[in-house]
Amino acid sequence: GCEAGASIRLTKRLPAGGGLGGGSSDAATTLVALNRLWDLGLDVDALAAIGRNLGADVPVFVRGRSAWAEGIGERLTPVDLPPRWYLVVFPETRVNTAQIFADPALTRNDKALKIRAFLAEGGLESGYNAVTPLVRHQYPEIGRALDWLSQHASAHLTGTGGCIFAAFDNEREARKIAAQCPRHWPNFVASGTNLSPLFSG
Repeated sequence: GCEAGASIRLTKRLPAGGGLGGGSSDAATTLVALNRLWDLGLDVDALAAIGRNLGADVPVFVRGRSAWAEGIGERLTPVDLPPRWYLVVFPETRVNTAQIFADPALTRNDKALKIRAFLAEGGLESGYNAVTPLVRHQYPEIGRALDWLSQHASAHLTGTGGCIFAAFDNEREARKIAAQCPRHWPNFVASGTNLSPLFSG
């Protein structure tokens, strides 16, 4: 019901279509910022509900904490992940998510993974991604990038891709491998965080 306006300029820093949640994060930040700018007084639950209509990943960014997601991403349980550094590689291949989910070869009856087991097994580094075999088959360049990174660390696909990542104990190790990355694959190193910068400043 707010009739106020805003002029918004966005500078993209994450690769579009990389599977890193950049667009969802942008949408969440916009919701939080407009709520403050327009003095609407909406609480985080109301903002998350609005965000869910924009995209399944938006509520986790509205809430601003690392979380375990269930359903289509709407049921969130906060979790604290150990401090890690990540090397993210973008083989410059954009995956058609709808096509992957519609593929009849996609495994749909995997045993549900529970939070306790996920954290006990190392969190992100141990997680199984059911779409990885399909993405490897349909997008060979991503498969080549996974093979390369797997020579140096445990490599994983970001959601349905097209970025891949590996976790490291410290920044030095991550940057050492990043320096060896083939030049035709853009990459970056980032530290993990349990609290969004949106709420930590």
